[in-house]
Amino acid sequence: MALPDAAGELVRHELREPVRWTRPDGPPASRRVYAAAHVVPPGTADNVPGAPAAVDWDSTLAYRHEIWSHGLGVADAMDTAQRGAGLDWAAVQELVRRSAAEAASVGGLIACGAGTDQLDLASLPSGRAGVRAVLDAYREQVELVAGAGATVILMASRALARVAQGPQDYLDVYGTLLEEAAAPVVLHWLGPMFDPALSGYWGSDDVATASDLVHELIAARSDKVDGIKMSLLDAEPEKVLRARLPEGVRMYTGDDFNYPELVVGDESGRSDALLGIFAAIYPAASEALQALDAGDDARALALLESTQELGRHVFAAPTSSYKTGIAFLSWLNGHQPAFAMVGGMHAARSVPHLARTLVLADEAGLLRDPALAATRMRSLLAVAGVDA
Repeated sequence: MALPDAAGELVRHELREPVRWTRPDGPPASRRVYAAAHVVPPGTADNVPGAPAAVDWDSTLAYRHEIWSHGLGVADAMDTAQRGAGLDWAAVQELVRRSAAEAASVGGLIACGAGTDQLDLASLPSGRAGVRAVLDAYREQVELVAGAGATVILMASRALARVAQGPQDYLDVYGTLLEEAAAPVVLHWLGPMFDPALSGYWGSDDVATASDLVHELIAARSDKVDGIKMSLLDAEPEKVLRARLPEGVRMYTGDDFNYPELVVGDESGRSDALLGIFAAIYPAASEALQALDAGDDARALALLESTQELGRHVFAAPTSSYKTGIAFLSWLNGHQPAFAMVGGMHAARSVPHLARTLVLADEAGLLRDPALAATRMRSLLAVAGVDA
């Protein structure tokens, strides 16, 4: 088929035969891994910017079952599910309850984000009153997630970034939440490339200084911390903090650029994973994890590296638009009836960008039905005025 390149010129690409990936008997033994899943809306719903989210629950939950069937856990109600970018608080609550119930029905691993996005930033008070409002909002969402039976992920908070007057406010809020936690939680460090509103999180723009604060926080309450997800798209700070973590506290890589080297690891250590890109490459990720369990690190690395260019493309700047690529690949692979997203975010990437996404997914063997993918891509190109 003919696909537009970055300059808009049509280039021929022949789709390869599909790869038959192996489904494991259960979750991996050597790593704990979550794929951060997206939500699927009905194609005809009024999912325009600012409208309440309408969700196709059957398709959304079926996608989670697909991920569980490959042995991976699901991280739900995270930024991949468009928290703060189209998925409103009412829909978040239903998503958490439904996903946790589905996970329990199949014994699937489930963790869900607890944040503060029910707050209206425009009316948020400043100073200590604002910090108290943030803490109470976190408590409400922690109660939701824990009550549903999912592991709590304490998401990075735009509200806390706005009202915090220094590192101590972060220590106070997170320290209180950890003290109150009934079970170990996952901390979440999302860099400003994902969300500019999180610039200076942990009280500093300097990564090393912020890492010192995070280490202080974890070291003081390590029994309440399952792990920390770092999403900075930079392997070195993750490796440095990983080496400092107390025994038993996991480093969940959220680095969608450098995950092969971080997950496979070396003599200095290795990371577990909580990744948005794994929602798109879960068959290959599962095969790599099976290789790790079998002691074949070289094959695992090769498998993950075969998807790395796709990951870098999907998460290219503006990184916050990566969710469009995840939904696009879901559509190409028949997991949702329409290429649609809540908040109208399916329009966040250009047609040439999406065409390149298809090519890279094909080269990685991640199109499960190339004929279907070609038909759907041609329909998208026709809307764009391209005769493929």
